[in-house]
Formats: sequence, structure tokens, C-alpha cells
Amino acid sequence: MGTVRTIPKPIVWPSWRTVLLAAITAAVGPFTLCSPTEGAFELPEGEKITNPIVIGRGIPQKEAYELFDPQIGRNFDIRNLWLRADLRVRPEYRNNVCFGGGIGASGQCNAPGIAPNSLPGSATDQFVQQMIRLGIGYDLSPNVNFYLELIDSRTWGGNGTPVGPGGAGNNGDPSIQTCGATPDPGQRPVCTLGVRAGYMLIRNFVGIQGLGLKAGRQYLVFGDQSLFGHFDWSNTGFSFDGVMMQYSNSIVESHVGWFRTAETDLLQGAAVGSGQANIVDNAHGDADLIIFYNQIKTVPGFLIEPYYIYYYNNIGGGAISSQGLGTPKHGDQNRHTLGARVAMKKGYFDLSSEVVYQFGQMGDTAASASSLCGPPGGEGKCLHISALATRNWIGYTAFNLPWKPRIAFNFDYASGDSGANCTLNSAYGPCKTANTFENFFPTNHIHMGYMDVQAWKNMISFSANIQARPTMSDHIELWYTNLHLANARDNWYRASQGVYVFSQPGNTETDIGDEIDVVWTHFIMNGMVAFQGGYGHLWPGSYISKNLGRTAAGQDWAYVQLWINF
Repeated sequence: MGTVRTIPKPIVWPSWRTVLLAAITAAVGPFTLCSPTEGAFELPEGEKITNPIVIGRGIPQKEAYELFDPQIGRNFDIRNLWLRADLRVRPEYRNNVCFGGGIGASGQCNAPGIAPNSLPGSATDQFVQQMIRLGIGYDLSPNVNFYLELIDSRTWGGNGTPVGPGGAGNNGDPSIQTCGATPDPGQRPVCTLGVRAGYMLIRNFVGIQGLGLKAGRQYLVFGDQSLFGHFDWSNTGFSFDGVMMQYSNSIVESHVGWFRTAETDLLQGAAVGSGQANIVDNAHGDADLIIFYNQIKTVPGFLIEPYYIYYYNNIGGGAISSQGLGTPKHGDQNRHTLGARVAMKKGYFDLSSEVVYQFGQMGDTAASASSLCGPPGGEGKCLHISALATRNWIGYTAFNLPWKPRIAFNFDYASGDSGANCTLNSAYGPCKTANTFENFFPTNHIHMGYMDVQAWKNMISFSANIQARPTMSDHIELWYTNLHLANARDNWYRASQGVYVFSQPGNTETDIGDEIDVVWTHFIMNGMVAFQGGYGHLWPGSYISKNLGRTAAGQDWAYVQLWINF
């Protein structure tokens, strides 16, 4: 802040001098540049400035523009700066994505309706993805940290456009960062350079030992990542804008956070200027997450993790409902989630068991629900939510044997709803409930087979997993999974949580099929570099053929990836 000087009493000027000084100041003042000291305020003795005006700028603050600005850069110490980075390149191949048929724009293999059907065409492809992340951290003090993580995600050959100047195999223009010629539905260019995380972390907040505050864009990773995970298998992953408070001691660790997942009424607060909304909606709603997650550490060998999550989505039901009541983060809903996870590691055994119950209300704009919700479009929250899920692992690791083999068995369940498609086709009957389990923002890739054909929604799975380390630098894994639907009339949802196959109104089949995966990982330089290869095959069950109206072909998936981090 600029120097503030005091004077014992006001200076009195003759009247003609006052007029002359005012005229000179008006004429010369706008062109005069003064340092904070030269332009210091003079205040009567005992007075101070208590209401400084808001200083607005259109460019970043890189130097002191006004008297109230601190001196920038005076506290910087290179020893407090730290970096982290990683780069991953992954070629991936998948054939028969829709088991012999074509695939829709949202990843579905058929359309809802009375007769079994599949989309025309075939869905087999290979592509190469590349991800780069750069994290920049600065420790202002042992208790105050600044962190920024940039991420660039691209698919090789995606720069520019496939045709025309800069395209047609000419690699596009690298300066446009894989911006496609066609904008996304929000009319924004399709770019891939962004901010994965950007937050301030304050430890021992307001002087309370063990209390921390993290504000800004951040990761949310809890438990087995069944509901909230980093999802780093994806080329972009998840991150959340909000604030999280954490309190930790030797007995318990608690997290309380609020996060804004959707903001619609931006007419006065758009980051790029006023007057532009970011979604075509009635501008009457947002979406929020409130998380209360706890870890009890008093039982030796066990972690007990009770939690409560409140998800509020006031965006209209017609705006987020394209795949029925099971649409991920369906609009117009209040959803409460109560859950608990118990994890144990003792000796050669490990165990994890999680049980989750969801309740609340959901709205619906379809005519089939008008008897419950009022006239279509009324946005009344009239459909009752009652959903249940559980995840259970038990494993044994023979640490005393060569290769340190581990064998584990798993059972997963998540509820569905026989009327999940009631808004899409009248053949499914009227809307009554919305009991499809909501998977939120998980890392599904690590739980139900590596082929990513199953979300934790309307499913039952049994699996067995064998792992071994033949050398200190090698890890091998073999995984078998049997997949079923929990409710035959609800849909099959893939790991991204969208519909994979729409179930027909009269469907009674639940057998999705059997999946087997094998993965080998080789570590180099103590894990700073790693090479991994994987292969999976899915043998389709009776459900797929019945609902696609054709004999289903098996699906193959394979990949290799090279990863470096420091």
C-alpha cells in the first residue's frame, strides 16, 4: 500500500490560488504518472482510509498500478517453487464395439423401442491418445501452498480438419491445440489445453491445528474411487470447482466440501464477459455437490469411512434426460447419498466392503409422467428415488512366496429401475420411480473389468483376479468378470455411465457376458518410466443378442502405453 502521511491541520489556500490549482490539476492530472510515495494521500491527524474503492483492471496485475497495490514479486523465493509433470502416449484398439452393429453419437448400440434393433454399420477403430500434465507449486510458507496443473489432451491426427487447408494429412496447425472446425453444442471451439487443478491450500486454518482449507479447482478422490476418483485412465480425468475443508487428528479425518458442477445463469457473471449464458436452458438452475466424508482410524488394521453426499441439480429435466431416467446427472433432482466403507489389511488378507443408499426426488417432463408431475414441462420433482449399491473385495497375498502372488474375489451390485425408459417411449409404461443408482464421478476402469463396458449402475458382477510380480520391475494380472443386469428392463450402462444398449420393454434377459483381461506392466527407473500392455475379450451373453436383434459378435480390446513422470 502506498505511504499515507498525516498533517497536523488542513492547509488553507487563498481563494484565487484554489481556483488556479483546480484548473491545473484538471488539465494536467490525467497525463501525470506518480509513484505511490509521490502521490501519497494527506489525511488529518488520527484519520485513516476505511473505504478504498474497488480497483478494476482489464489486464493481469503485474506491477503496482494504484496506491493500494502490494509490491509484486518481493516475496518470491526460487527454493519454494516445485514442479511435477507426466506424459503418456497410448495406442488403443477395439473391434466390434457394438457386437457386429453400428454405434450412435452418444455411444449407444441401438434405440429404445418395442422391437429389438441395432444401429446399421460396424464399429471398429484404433487411435492414439496423448496426455501431458505440468504441475507448478509454490510454498508461500509451510502452511500456505499455491498449485496450478495444466493439462493437454489430444488424439494424434486431430489437429485442424481432415480436409481443406491445413488438413488432409498435413497435420493441421499445432497452434490451434486440436481445435476442431465444428464447435461443441455450446458453440465453443473444441480445444484440449486446460487447467486440471488450480487451488490455494491453507493448513492450520485460522490457527486451528489440523484444520485445512483448499479453495479452487481440485481432485476429489475418496475410498476405492467408487463414487469419486481421479479417473486418470481417461485422457482428461475429473476435477471440481469448489472449496474443501479438512480436519485431521489421530482419531478421525473429516472432509466437508461444496462444489459447483454446473452454472447456467451466467448473464451477469460470465468469465469472458456479461450477456452470454453457457447452456440453452431456462436459466433457473445450477448443480451442486455437498460432500461430508469421514475416516475413522481407531480400530487397528481397519479404516471405517462413513459419508453423506447431497447432489442438487436444478437444471430442467428436459435439458438433461436424453437417455431416460438413467441419464447421468439427470436434471431436476435432489439426491441424498448415505454410505459407508470398511477396509481391512491384516497379515496376508485384505478386504473392502462398501454399501451405499440413495434417496430423494427427481422431475420428469414426459407426458407419461403428467399424472404425477402435473403438466409436461412443469419440472415438479415427483419421482421417488430409492437406489442401492454395494462393492465387496476379499484378497489374499502370499508375501512369503516367490512372485508374491495375490488372488482376490469380488461382488458388485447397483440397482436399476424397470421404468427407466418411460420418458423415451410409451411402450415402457408410465414413470413412477427413479431407482437407477447414480454413479457420480468414479474411476470405473479399476473395478469391473478393464474393457470399460460396465458402470456401477443396474448391474451385478462376480469376478476373480490374480496378480504376481515375477521381478521387482514387472507386474502381471489376470482378471475374469461375469456381468449381468440387476433389472432386465433397465438399460446396460457402459463405464462412462451413458447407455450402451437400451433394453426392450419386454426384455427378460440379464446375462451380458463374460470378460477376461490380461495386463503386463514393466517399470523403469524406479517407476519414473513405465511400459504397459493389455488385452481383453468379451464373450457376449444372451442379453446382447436379444436386444440388438442379431447374433452378437465378441469384442476385442487391446492397448499399449508408455508413461513418464517426474
